[in-house]
Amino acid sequence: MEKKSRKRKAATIPPFSFDELSQDLLERVLSWLPASSFLRLRSVCKRWRSVSSSPSFRLACSQIPSRDPWFLMVDEDLDQSIIYDASEGDWKKIPTGRHQIPVASSGSLVCFRDSAGVLTLRNPVTGAARELPPAATTQPLLAIAMSSTHRVIILISGELSDLSFTVLDPDKNQWEKGASLARKQGSSPESDRDDGEAVYFLNKTGDVMAANMQRNPSKEFSSVTTFDQGEEIVFFLSHSGTVVACNLCRRTFQEYPRLLPISSEYSIDLVASKGEMMAVVLSEFFETASLRIWRFCVGDSSWRQVTALPPAMSHEFYGKKADVNCVGCGSLIFVCVNSSELCRNVMYNVEEDEWAELPKCLVEGKEQEFVSAFSFEPRLEVSL
Repeated sequence: MEKKSRKRKAATIPPFSFDELSQDLLERVLSWLPASSFLRLRSVCKRWRSVSSSPSFRLACSQIPSRDPWFLMVDEDLDQSIIYDASEGDWKKIPTGRHQIPVASSGSLVCFRDSAGVLTLRNPVTGAARELPPAATTQPLLAIAMSSTHRVIILISGELSDLSFTVLDPDKNQWEKGASLARKQGSSPESDRDDGEAVYFLNKTGDVMAANMQRNPSKEFSSVTTFDQGEEIVFFLSHSGTVVACNLCRRTFQEYPRLLPISSEYSIDLVASKGEMMAVVLSEFFETASLRIWRFCVGDSSWRQVTALPPAMSHEFYGKKADVNCVGCGSLIFVCVNSSELCRNVMYNVEEDEWAELPKCLVEGKEQEFVSAFSFEPRLEVSL
């Protein structure tokens, strides 16, 4: 006896339209979109466009715990208009301030500096900006830092024999009175020169080299900030390439031991990753190039290697006199390797212990080359 075939009627689901959502629910749904997706989709209709200026939408955005970082790219012409979106793994154009150089970043904000030394805080996503008052200091500027409280700007100035710092009060929008930094007890100078003069040496090919660091304008005042047991530490590179650690709570500073001898040819930059300062070093030896990341161990005052770029990826840097400029964000370390002969952008994931080369950035069919990057969290709700 044949069994009768049974056919189930497919359940019919009525079509759904976003128009059926209340304004409050629509805003909460859109707040979960990646920033780049929302910026594209707000052109869908007038209602969606109106969401971007809604106070309740900004409040909903502020309740999103975190967003994948964007990296603001800097080229040789200092035309900052391209970002790398870590969430989508591609490049995008955004409008930024003209004739300004990014010098520091934290949270969702980037600090820019113009040729006259004027500092401006900017949210690169919304374009909101605020010019900062001039700081009353006559000492040469060494480092510009942004605290994790991202509206707080810290300026470190002077020479290694006489350092001081001043902090911007974000509520009053004025600089506090400067404070001196004393050399930490028990620490000794690592710099061969404290007066900023260059130290010259012969390299292996017999060329005269200067040990003074020549940095790109966007990295001239570069620094990273971490917290150690609640104490804020600002790290920057001295003129001769030593790592200087400034404890703002204790008002002390010290120089860490050199990673390589002063007569070695290498490029170095500092990053903060997962709350820890690390040094990225590109050097050459045994007829090849090596890109390594180091961590400083305070216990025995020594540097310990964290990882190295696979030799198959780093060998092409040999003999190119390339410079490395880096930025850290969470577990990601973004490395720009640049010289007159090559330009590469690589990313290291600290948690997964993986290296990856980023895709080429093409604008109107032409490959773009970058010398540095600054990370920020794309937040639509942050105003100034």
